[in-house]
Amino acid sequence: MDGLFAQLLTTAFLATFIRSVVPLLLTALGGLFSERSGVVNIALDGLIIFGALAGAVSAKLLEPSLGAAAPWFGWLAGMAVGGLIAWIHAVLSIKYRADQVISGTAINLLASGVPAVILTALYQTSTESPKLERGLPLWGVGELRFSPPVYFAFVVVALTWYVLYRTPFGLRLRATGEQPGAAASMGINVKRMRYAAVILSGVLAGSAGVFLSIGNLDSYVRNISAGGGFIALAALIFGQWKPLGVLGATLLFGFLQALSIALGGTDLLPPTLVSALPYLITILALILTGRSRAPGALGRPYDG
Repeated sequence: MDGLFAQLLTTAFLATFIRSVVPLLLTALGGLFSERSGVVNIALDGLIIFGALAGAVSAKLLEPSLGAAAPWFGWLAGMAVGGLIAWIHAVLSIKYRADQVISGTAINLLASGVPAVILTALYQTSTESPKLERGLPLWGVGELRFSPPVYFAFVVVALTWYVLYRTPFGLRLRATGEQPGAAASMGINVKRMRYAAVILSGVLAGSAGVFLSIGNLDSYVRNISAGGGFIALAALIFGQWKPLGVLGATLLFGFLQALSIALGGTDLLPPTLVSALPYLITILALILTGRSRAPGALGRPYDG
């Protein structure tokens, strides 16, 4: 036990903790924009996977011609593909009034099969992409050296708070998710706001995927999200759909993920329980949250 506590006080554990937080934070903030506009986005896990795949494959294809710049273009590709897949969810949910949960689930199912098809077509393997010679650069000191998406994630927290509470766009977004009819009567284009918010959620979740594939690793591997999109969705609910609440929730869940990694090297708990620990605590956190107040129009199509 003393050895575990000593391990938790090391810079190595702090680095693992930060790396565990970043994909959850980016994805949950993306979900915040979507759900604050009134559109449920259960597709977050699929968006992470598509972003991770696009980032890794694009960077590998561009590496011979662009060299060290290729991962940066991979990041842009991951964001673009995440936004594109989210746009599909937006079209189905907003234009065609499909059930938002079913639409998101369909995207998650596609994410479980499409990457294997693409990888097989390109590389004759369905499990992983070829490793990059170099991923995104690492900035920092010693063990606390991180790729740019890590710094980007914490900047996005501040930007999200500012946009949501200090800009006309944020006011319109919150009105759209609470009372779309009243917002429309004030001249707000509800559907346009929802499209923008859902696409933005895909861009941020795609960035989370890029961090996993070429910011933390150097290739795409099967099931790279490890269910992180669903944990991010739980963090969004636990954080009461507020930027600082989401930050606190993702810090908690990220700590639990890092703790499970630390416990994996000890005999304190059975390995299966250690692996399941973050997910069990996530479920418990949702139970303890009780009746969180979601945006008033969340999940309801707009008829105007």
